[in-house]
Amino acid sequence: MKMSRRAICLTVLLAAANPLALPVLANPSVAKIRVGVLKFGTVNWELDTIKHNKFDAANGIDVEVVYFAGEDATNVAILAGDLDIIVSDWLWVSRQRSLGEDLTLAPYSTAVGAIMVKEDAPIRGIPDLVGKKIGVVGGSLDKSWLLIQGLARRDNGIDLTKDSEIVFGAPPLLSEKAVSGELDAVLNFWHFCARLEASGFRRLIGAEDATEALGASGPVSALGYVFHDKWANENPDVAMSFVKASAAAKKLLAQSDAEWQRLAPLVRAEGRELEVLRERYREGIPNRPVADEERDAAKLYEILADMGGEKLVGEARQMAPGTFWAALKT
Repeated sequence: MKMSRRAICLTVLLAAANPLALPVLANPSVAKIRVGVLKFGTVNWELDTIKHNKFDAANGIDVEVVYFAGEDATNVAILAGDLDIIVSDWLWVSRQRSLGEDLTLAPYSTAVGAIMVKEDAPIRGIPDLVGKKIGVVGGSLDKSWLLIQGLARRDNGIDLTKDSEIVFGAPPLLSEKAVSGELDAVLNFWHFCARLEASGFRRLIGAEDATEALGASGPVSALGYVFHDKWANENPDVAMSFVKASAAAKKLLAQSDAEWQRLAPLVRAEGRELEVLRERYREGIPNRPVADEERDAAKLYEILADMGGEKLVGEARQMAPGTFWAALKT
């Protein structure tokens, strides 16, 4: 249908007064969701899959990816209301809820770090780490590190912080030192572990092994898509549409090797390395009821609170109710 000259003039005037007017007139039903992520984080693989395959449009939303240099910047942005969604862990969400914020999360990935050693290393169990030089990413309050420490103390009576030499550092640096032999073992993030695995390392113990040994009934999402309850309550269909778009991307990444080949330049891997990253990502796709994950996270929270204390969890000794999005538990 042709627009009259008068209608065209009115549209131009509206656009001049409000630059957002044209897109709104063109498709008023599409809600934009601003998602803040680290520029080189693994979450980009899923978000790129959503955008490339138009899973957002298929669910009536438009995902806008906003890049940040560091995790602290994304945290500040979501608290300030400058973003709709970020990716963080349930420990941080619980702490913010305890401080009065209304953040909540939808599970994103159960993939977690592991202690890696060279394939031919004589280290076969936690007791073999005594006296060894261990690289640890994330600092002394890293959740995976605390959980593995807890397991070592309970099952072996070993305090890894005293019985081993601990070196903290950035993920790439620690991986390099492990490859060069400067470290006997390294606890790194899951994707760095996968790259090491592809280059001749093996997993000694993963954080998921520690979580289950310490009482979890299954994998617990280490990270989730985090947003405000208020935003989700005011836009329930929009929030759920994002969860559905994420699920569609995960399904494709779980089934399609071709999609991983398309992502190879973004993943910065090929051959065996890409295959291992693909398989470890797939293993980390959440597949349990959210209510079950929440119960296990609450158990782990108490263990972490005992080990990390107020520096890690603040004053709250139990995980805050509502940490996991209520709409996913019905």
